[in-house]
Formats: sequence, structure tokens, C-alpha cells
Amino acid sequence: MKRLNRRRFLGTTGAALAVPALLPRGLKAAEGPIRVGLVTPTTGPLAFFAAPDDFVLAQFAEVLAQGANGRPIEIIVKDSQSSANRAAEVASELILRDEVALILSAGGPDTVNPVADQCELNGVPSLSTACPWQPFVMGRGSNPAQGFEMTYLFAFGLEDVIGAYLKLWEGVETNRKVGLLLANDADGNAWGDAQFGFPPALAQAGYEVVDPGRYTPMSDDFSAIIGQFQSAGVDIVMGTMIPPEFLTYWTQSHQQGLQPKVTTIGKSLLLPNVLEAAGASGEGLSCELGWHPAFPFTSASTGQSAAQIAEACQAATGRPWVQTLGLKHALLDLAVDVLKRASDPEDADSILAAIRETQCETTLGVADWSASPIANVAKSAMMGGQWHLGPDGWTIDIAANPTDLPVPVTRPMEAM
Repeated sequence: MKRLNRRRFLGTTGAALAVPALLPRGLKAAEGPIRVGLVTPTTGPLAFFAAPDDFVLAQFAEVLAQGANGRPIEIIVKDSQSSANRAAEVASELILRDEVALILSAGGPDTVNPVADQCELNGVPSLSTACPWQPFVMGRGSNPAQGFEMTYLFAFGLEDVIGAYLKLWEGVETNRKVGLLLANDADGNAWGDAQFGFPPALAQAGYEVVDPGRYTPMSDDFSAIIGQFQSAGVDIVMGTMIPPEFLTYWTQSHQQGLQPKVTTIGKSLLLPNVLEAAGASGEGLSCELGWHPAFPFTSASTGQSAAQIAEACQAATGRPWVQTLGLKHALLDLAVDVLKRASDPEDADSILAAIRETQCETTLGVADWSASPIANVAKSAMMGGQWHLGPDGWTIDIAANPTDLPVPVTRPMEAM
């Protein structure tokens, strides 16, 4: 039995009275723009995910004006404020007040999951990226075989991050002792999962795991964890953190004299502003790398290569490119592609059929949900990156490629 959602309710209940009342409004809507919601953390500690939003929307301005099915596409942007509760609230506003046909979201599980849950509840299709598939699927009470009805993800999995990290570490001689830095939140618990996370994968690869447990999000004291790492003599520290947490940890670790050969931190090291805040001590920090100008893919909507998108961003903003640029650009690519192929862009079933049939090339790679063994998830690639400070500021190189894609290693991994 299909879920009774807003559109299906109007179509199946009180038809004799509802149709005459709604017909003029429906005709007006069909002549107007196709409304698409975008939930993004414009403010708050996750705002780095939204850093390229204005540029990307400007890049798509002409494409959105051309639209789909003879109608322009209107993007309604809502700030999640880096709060899961707020993300759910604005998603509900987009569905119930703005009556969007599709919702987009990006910015880790704290943004993506509550938005997807609202879409699933209200019968509105959604597309998301920049979130590992494990918290998107298992964190929402499903499994890789079951999936969902309305919500789809184009992103990497923890297995891809693990592969990238292991490939990075191959380039440095260490004692193979790894200290974990993981918060008690959706990301941290997924990364630390005893079945699907880093601990079993590291043990299988021959690493000794030093796990001090999950720290409280936004902690201002990492001294006990740092002490455990020092006592164990770890050569590698890894985890996933938001920028304020990482900068607090990084300052305290230097104060206490912790000097691992490798520090690989997810999420917080995606953008150069965190490296700028860390200063020269950030030389050699490493992280996952989901997008880079060297990626050999082209946007189906704008016709730009990854390198051209990066160059255009730097020219327009005066700032270095950031890897979230490619992720957000790909999300808009998918939205446009799906709406162009949907026979009725106001009908949820029509949009869902188009999503399931997607084979769209984006600057992040080709999205193809039919080729994925994980229900509602199309996989994107993941590389390993390392930051270096040069005369023009901080740049991140592709230091490891664990995939079979023709993506070059631009500078091999080095010890800090």
C-alpha cells in the first residue's frame, strides 16, 4: 500500500468538491515555475558545506531559466543553520507552504537525514549528496536491500573513505597504530560502528586501533583523549569532526606535544579556511577528497569540465576552489536532468521514475541508481587528499587514488 501523501490525498479525497475549487490554482501553477527546494547549512558550524552555493546557483541561472517541460525552474533556498531540527522545519515549510516538487539537500547527515525524513513522510521526492550512505540508510532505520520510496542519495560510502585513508597511509612508514577522534553524533557513530565502520576495517588491514570512545559534540577539552594517544604511541590520528572541534583539538594536541606522522580528519578539512585558521602547523594534514579539478568529468547541464568550474569559481569569487563546489554543482545537475525527463514535473511518481532511470554525467561522476547494489544510493568516487601551503596559499593535492578511475595523483602522500 502506497503512503498517503499530500498530492495523493488531494487526488483521491472529496474529488467532487476539490477539483472545481483547485482547478484555477492548478492551471496557474502549471504556467509558473517548477519549484525546487534546497536545504543547505548557510550558517553555523557546517556552513563550509554551503560555501559555494551562491556561485553554483549563478552558474546554473541560464539553465534554470530554460527549465524543463517549457517551464523555468525556481530554486528556493532554506538555511538549516547547521541544525538537524531546523533542517526538518524548513523542509516541512518547503513541502507544505511552498509546495515544491523536489527537495535537494547536502551537508552531512545532520542536514540530509532530517530533510529526507520529511520528504519520505510527506511524499515529496528528494535528491541529496555530501553524506555517507551508511547514516543515510541505516541511520534512518532502513538497510541496503530495503531502501526508501521518495528519497535518493548520490554520494560515497564509509567503505570509500576507508579505502582512501588506507591508500593515503600506504605512502608513509608508521607503526600502524591509529587513534580515533569521533564525536557522539550521526557521523561519528557511523564511522566508529563495530560492524560497518573504521574499527573492523582497520583491524582487518593490520592496524592497531586506539579508541578512546565518543567525545561530546562541540567539546572544548580533548586533553584526556590526547593523553591516551600519547600513552599508546599512535603514529596516525584519524576521525571526522566539524571545524570548531578540530581547531580546539589541534591547538591542544600541539600544546601537549602530540606529534603523529599522519593526521587524517574528515569533514572539517574540506575547505582551506580551516587550514588558514590552523596556520603553518596544518602543513601535511590529510582528508577524504570527493572532488578535485583533475576529475575527468563534465557537467551535463553547463558543459563545463571540473577544471573549468574551478577556474570560473576562482575568477568570480577571488577565493580558491573548494571540493564542496563539485558536490553542489552535481546536485543541481541531477535536479535539472531529472525534471527535464519527468513527464509531469509536478507529479511525484513521474519524478521518481525519472530518478530511477538517471544516467547523468556530473562533475562528480556519472549518477546511475540502477547500477547500484544499495537501494536509493548511487555511488560517487572518493580520493585521498593532502594539504600543502604554497606561495599562493593552501592547496589540496590528490595524494591517493584507491579506485580504477583515470584520476591522477597530483602529489604523493608525505609524512607531517
